[in-house]
Amino acid sequence: MREAALLVAQLMAAAMHTAPKAGGKDFLEVVVVSQAEVLRQISDRMLAYAPESSNEAYWRRDAANIADCHALVLVGLKRFNTASYDCGGCGFPTCAEFTQQRQAQVKEMGYSGPHCIMRMMDMGAALVSAAKTAGLLNIDNRIQQRVGAAAQNLGLIDAEVVMGIPIGVFGKNIFYDRPVAKH
Repeated sequence: MREAALLVAQLMAAAMHTAPKAGGKDFLEVVVVSQAEVLRQISDRMLAYAPESSNEAYWRRDAANIADCHALVLVGLKRFNTASYDCGGCGFPTCAEFTQQRQAQVKEMGYSGPHCIMRMMDMGAALVSAAKTAGLLNIDNRIQQRVGAAAQNLGLIDAEVVMGIPIGVFGKNIFYDRPVAKH
């Protein structure tokens, strides 16, 4: 089943690259992780961070998903870049003002930011395209944020904002109806 999951992960990566993007420009970094030892490192990093979070139970729950998945597809924004639409979604009237006045902040096990809303939508379109690809092929999956933060922290992807989609072939989708331990 791991081989089937890896094949679908590669198709998901292709779907991410061909998903619509603002201005037709691709600033996404896509990485497929399928080695059990690397998936375990990501899970372990999530577990190590869990006590530092205000959502410890959720970090633990998601870490269990990563330890059990067959493959993981990561997507991230490589670097800060605006779409030059002057849409105002970032809180600034123009992209030029946003670029000049942006004060980047970095959060451990989180994201740098702020980012152009159009570029964030690019990432969202890539995520849903990949999840749809997996779904059409009946491969269990779920979009997750915490796994992206851990993968980024471990240096597995060169991006400022990262999300991931763990996938696998199971009798019942392990990524839904997940118990959350009470603490």
